Amino acid sequence: MSLAASMSNTLSSESIDQVMVELDHFRRQTERLDLMNKLHGRMAGVLDVSAMIETYSVWLMPHVEHELIGYQNQVRAKKHLFCSGHGPRRRSIIAFAEEVLNNSDNEAKAYVSEEGHCAHKWLMETAEDAGILIILKDENALSDTEIDLINESLLILAESLRRGLEYEELFESARKDALTGLGNRRVFEERISEIMAGARRYNRPLTMASLDLDYFKQVNDNLGHQRGDQVLKLVADAFSQSIRSTDLLVRIGGDEFLLVMDDTDQKSGRILAERLCQAVDDMGVWSDANTKLGVSIGLTQWKREESLEEWMERADDILYNAKAEGRSRVNIS
Repeated sequence: MSLAASMSNTLSSESIDQVMVELDHFRRQTERLDLMNKLHGRMAGVLDVSAMIETYSVWLMPHVEHELIGYQNQVRAKKHLFCSGHGPRRRSIIAFAEEVLNNSDNEAKAYVSEEGHCAHKWLMETAEDAGILIILKDENALSDTEIDLINESLLILAESLRRGLEYEELFESARKDALTGLGNRRVFEERISEIMAGARRYNRPLTMASLDLDYFKQVNDNLGHQRGDQVLKLVADAFSQSIRSTDLLVRIGGDEFLLVMDDTDQKSGRILAERLCQAVDDMGVWSDANTKLGVSIGLTQWKREESLEEWMERADDILYNAKAEGRSRVNIS
């Protein structure tokens, strides 16, 4: 074979190898782009942050095996965890994830628990917000290839999470009393039917308290509406601190509140209602030398045969009697 032919074959072989390398690179780029497009499409159809974290986990799992994805937004005090484990293992994983999320070092790095769980932490910062993402595996740390994939996906995830947080805030603000931060009448209407259905299904007692502040008008008239607003906030805080997380407390309007106590009979409900009366009395709000703020409460246990409207009317009638009989008291029926 001539030298020219030999050189030609060598060049051809080298050219083919180079073309194959470039084609492989192009193929991998195309696959990665397609993968990111699929993530973008999935996230576009999700509204709330919790569902976004789950959607991201499902998208990521075929490419990066993991047991938990956690997100904590430091600015808006929001935390969401999605864990695929069960039982004691799940509790162990979640406890470690909480520890990593709450770690104050604010470093993007890997953490290893005593049980062998390995968590990788990312700091997600934008012009408007900040957050922490962790991906937790069992024993083995993430590879460089896996980390590259996650890094590339973070721009899509961060934008989706920002949108989800804004949606959640709008959703919550529509159901939250702007002054006190309690749930509003809409929250009551959305939840009460489910609460009543659960009480009927599991034969649990259900008790309602209708609350109305005593002499609140005098607070507004004598001390001003700004002080009146402050007093309503203080009352709402006092009520919130006295009830259980399973109770439903809402501000109906003005100085009126409703409290629904699940799995609570009238006797136990009265103990709590008396505590609420005492909490308002302990605030020591006087509109003048002779007039002190109080709260009157009408308390009644739900009867299985009555409708919500009948139950609420009965609670309102009992409240009226409490007002008529001296105020700052709990009446029952």
